[in-house]
Amino acid sequence: MKSLALHILDIAQNSLRANARNVSIHVSESREKNLYRMEIIDNGEGIDPSVFSRVTDPFYTSRTTRKIGLGLPLLLQHAEQAGGSMEIESRPGKGCRVTAHFMLDHLDRPPLGDIAGIFRILMCSNPAIRFTYLHETDKGEYKIDSQQVINELGEHEIMKPLVQKLLKEMIAENLQSISVS
Repeated sequence: MKSLALHILDIAQNSLRANARNVSIHVSESREKNLYRMEIIDNGEGIDPSVFSRVTDPFYTSRTTRKIGLGLPLLLQHAEQAGGSMEIESRPGKGCRVTAHFMLDHLDRPPLGDIAGIFRILMCSNPAIRFTYLHETDKGEYKIDSQQVINELGEHEIMKPLVQKLLKEMIAENLQSISVS
């Protein structure tokens, strides 16, 4: 995966497969602390204890459509290559939390990528799921809640291409205003 946004999408899709109804995405970046952190928290079924130790093994997957699972192993590799780490916390029936830390200025840290597009895809293709996104930097923060957007617009309006385009542009513009890069 070439960007952290794609990792976020992959983990959010795992959350949906685990029947999560709420998925929280939190990205923080600080030049002062030389820290870049991303965290995805869900209230899904959690990871079965019998497979928990294998979730970062690229040759293990719980999916039946393929024999390898590269999402979490690649995120771990990217974090470690960028001077960071990854933690996974899970309790069956209570959900899961995946946190990855990177050195902000590390040459090997993947870029965030199109998080505005990814959040729009998640929000618009899963209107019954509550997605929240919080992005914090030394310059400020931006937060968006899919259910608030859908409540304001209506579920049918969010499916219109022009509305989706405007949502993506609004998210990108707000993120640009707090960017430290």
